[in-house]
Amino acid sequence: MTDRWYKKAVVYCLDIDTYADSDGDGVGDIRGLIGRLDYLARLGVTCLWLNPIHPSPNRDDGYDVTDFYNVDPRFGSLGDFAELLHQAGNLGINVIIDLVVNHTSDQHPWFQSARKSADSPYRDWYVWADSAPEDRYQGMVFPGEQGETWTYDRTAKAWYYHRFYQHQPDLNISNPLVRDEIKQICAFWLQLGVAGFRMDAVPFIIEETEPGNPNSPKDVDFLTELRQFVQWRRGDAVLLAEANVEPDQLVTFFGDAGGSNNRIHMLFDFLLNTKLMLALARQNPEPVIEALREVPKLPDGGQWATFLRNHDEVDLSRLTADQRQQVFAEFGPDPDMQLYGRGIRRRLAPMLGNDRKRVELAYSLQFTLRGTPVLRYGEEIGMGEDLALNGRDAIRTPMQWSTLPNAGFTTGKPLKPVISSGDFSYEQVNVTNQRHDPNSLLAWFERMIRTLREAPEVGCGTCTHVDVPVPAGVLVHRADDITGTMAFLHNLGPDDVTVDLSVLASEAEGPNDVLADQEYPELGKFDQVRLSGYGYRWIRLRRRP
Repeated sequence: MTDRWYKKAVVYCLDIDTYADSDGDGVGDIRGLIGRLDYLARLGVTCLWLNPIHPSPNRDDGYDVTDFYNVDPRFGSLGDFAELLHQAGNLGINVIIDLVVNHTSDQHPWFQSARKSADSPYRDWYVWADSAPEDRYQGMVFPGEQGETWTYDRTAKAWYYHRFYQHQPDLNISNPLVRDEIKQICAFWLQLGVAGFRMDAVPFIIEETEPGNPNSPKDVDFLTELRQFVQWRRGDAVLLAEANVEPDQLVTFFGDAGGSNNRIHMLFDFLLNTKLMLALARQNPEPVIEALREVPKLPDGGQWATFLRNHDEVDLSRLTADQRQQVFAEFGPDPDMQLYGRGIRRRLAPMLGNDRKRVELAYSLQFTLRGTPVLRYGEEIGMGEDLALNGRDAIRTPMQWSTLPNAGFTTGKPLKPVISSGDFSYEQVNVTNQRHDPNSLLAWFERMIRTLREAPEVGCGTCTHVDVPVPAGVLVHRADDITGTMAFLHNLGPDDVTVDLSVLASEAEGPNDVLADQEYPELGKFDQVRLSGYGYRWIRLRRRP
């Protein structure tokens, strides 16, 4: 395994509790996941990202942790988890887990000790204030669900800080003991065999909170410390960070002013994600072109992680108010489809009207742009959402495996209801039916990911817009690396078009379509390249030995 395996990975994200239940208690578990690893391998997954696996009161889908050194008993044991790592490794699948160390649950023994006495060894592991800070109503992550970011604790006789919910007190990153503990948490799981971590809420982890200061300083040097520690423990381990920050701050999360990639290996590309959503809503690629032009230069080794849907809402906060309303109007017009005033709590297939051509187009575009693609469970079969559930739970329904009761997810009563009515019910959308259909969305995903394996330029090479006159709605971009050159055409509009790509003809050496939405005529002189409405073409221009 190379030290930059993540650049050629396909990452698959899932919640263990909603994926596969092996014992009929209604909760997905590790044994159930092990039984589905062959499915993931066939799909083409090379990296499995698990949402929180630790013991938790589950007031925030596991992001409120009570023990960082164990597995939630609902999922199984540490022995089960070690077996998962072994079996996944046999199939060439790396496993990364969520590292949720911005905060703990208020039920964590550390916080329970801290609140009971000012002399507790854990008192300074959290952030306290003697009086109500002036900024207590600022900086809320979940507006409408949070009332403040500081809460008074009667036992502690002090105010504690919580960037998220009040049952999730923030850890104090300024305390060296907390930093050491975070490193030891990483060391434990790396020793067990995980390949790295998806770091939750990184801008808040490094925040050195000062009561009354809504713009407290951030210590990015801690990321350097953590990277160095992790790298010494496992040379090919990866840190994948969630950092939805201003574009001019992004590079500092990858490395220091010297230009080396000595902090985070990978960042989720939130900027590209919002531009993709705007482009799909407008059926115009200009926002994507802007994103390609404006992307900051990354240090060698740094990598973006691309996504269309993740485990949270579609976050549109980086768009202008007018742009956000355009996306809402197209993909989430009902207020119940929206969340926090900034996002959409839907899956992609229903957002695109269950239009198979548009779904293929969207994922073809994501998988061919810069970075490593991340796929949310169920997207490969076109699952829908359940808007009757609260908040983000709408897109966290059980995986739909078959037409058996409860979608084959469990033989018991599922912890969350399975989608059982409408166009996205498990009887209409499930793995088994699509496995038997060579023209299904699942079959297309398998074929698309296999083709991606034959195009190492994507992810590892450069990604640039090909600036030629094109019909409205068409994006042309290319990927170049020492392995060769690929060109990609995507038509975001509904009308068939012809594109003049003669500018690329001189570079072509035995050009051919390696993936397309339909059979097209030979490329000829590249001056009349046809493309259907919502169509796409992956064209191999040349391959270097």
